[in-house]
Amino acid sequence: MSVQETATKAKTLAKRLPPEIIIMVGCLIGVLTFGPRSAVGIFQLPVLQEWGWGSDIFSFAMAAQYLVWGAGQPFAGALADRYGSARVLTGGCLLYGTGLILMAWSSTPATFTLTAGVLMGLGLSGCSFNLVIGALMKLVPENMRTLAFGLGTAAGSFGQFLFAPVSGGMVTSFGWQFTTIAFGILMFCVVPLSQFVASAPLDNSVGAGGVKPQSFREALKEAFNHRSYNLLVIGFFTCGFQLAFITVHFQKYIVEAGIAPEVGYWAYALVGIFNILGSIASGYYSGRVPKRYVLSFIYFSRALVTVAFIMMPPTVLSTFLFGALSGFLWLSTVPPTSALIGVMFGTRYFSMLYGFAFFSHQVGGFIALMLSGWLREATGSYMAMWLLSIGFGIFSGLVNLPIIEKPVPRKDEAPAAA
Repeated sequence: MSVQETATKAKTLAKRLPPEIIIMVGCLIGVLTFGPRSAVGIFQLPVLQEWGWGSDIFSFAMAAQYLVWGAGQPFAGALADRYGSARVLTGGCLLYGTGLILMAWSSTPATFTLTAGVLMGLGLSGCSFNLVIGALMKLVPENMRTLAFGLGTAAGSFGQFLFAPVSGGMVTSFGWQFTTIAFGILMFCVVPLSQFVASAPLDNSVGAGGVKPQSFREALKEAFNHRSYNLLVIGFFTCGFQLAFITVHFQKYIVEAGIAPEVGYWAYALVGIFNILGSIASGYYSGRVPKRYVLSFIYFSRALVTVAFIMMPPTVLSTFLFGALSGFLWLSTVPPTSALIGVMFGTRYFSMLYGFAFFSHQVGGFIALMLSGWLREATGSYMAMWLLSIGFGIFSGLVNLPIIEKPVPRKDEAPAAA
């Protein structure tokens, strides 16, 4: 099918479907693709016991996944902008599912890093909710966008809430290999859903008045010469650092503190369920108060919650409280971050520009996972990581405050849509 035919098909489907249906399907994709990824920490202990590895090997593979995922995100976003989202989502789901299935037979550090790290990272760059956000930005009316981002992020959190106990139960009952294979097959089922959020490829025809549309290179130059975009990208580093550390190592931290593994499963499930509330609230308030204030509040609050958690004795109650409070702040950075990029630059290259911001997020995750595995083995505890998480939270809370929430001025174009 040619690009022109793909564009026509995408536009026809988008016009035929109400925005509520598009948002609902996007949310379903978020549930299915986010769930297995968010439950990765549950696999650490059984994988280490199966193959006799240390935490550093598992952490390195996950770090590779985060880095490949982040590095691939701008390219996946650019492809989605150029050729439409459905093709990229389909390819991503196929790679992600294959990586999950092959992970079951990865019995050496090299093969585990290749499947659970590189292959799954490539797949996630094409099928994670970031691509769906880009499609929603283009398919959903302007007055529904921030709420759509909040609902979509909340859907991913519901996937976390759903898959955390399901993963724990399946691993206990059937083994971790069976569970990863089942999740891989589930990813293949997402492919048909991608057609419902198919955005149209770029139209590069000359516009009214003979004005040539902005090119990819011009869009990148404009973005990285924009101070507020750079501040947003720098601040997003902390989000990746904090979430990666907790996602991969929280379960192990809880067990080492003498608390039953089931408490860790349900505390992590609370992260997912409370993030539903936090993401919807973030999307709602991002449309009503300055988005930079929403972001700063989230980062400062994460630091405060972590301080309280590490100061309290490790108990079932403190674990559940940390899960609930962290959940409220978990992915609530996504709606204001997405909306700010839309305000600054409009929708044309949104997927690519959000992809570069997300790369910063994943670099943060990569560094967190490299440090957490090494520091845990070297010091025998995770305290240094908790302190780094607090410090970065304060840093990003300050970095986001000077952001200017205005469209980039362009001589030959109308101001970017919010």
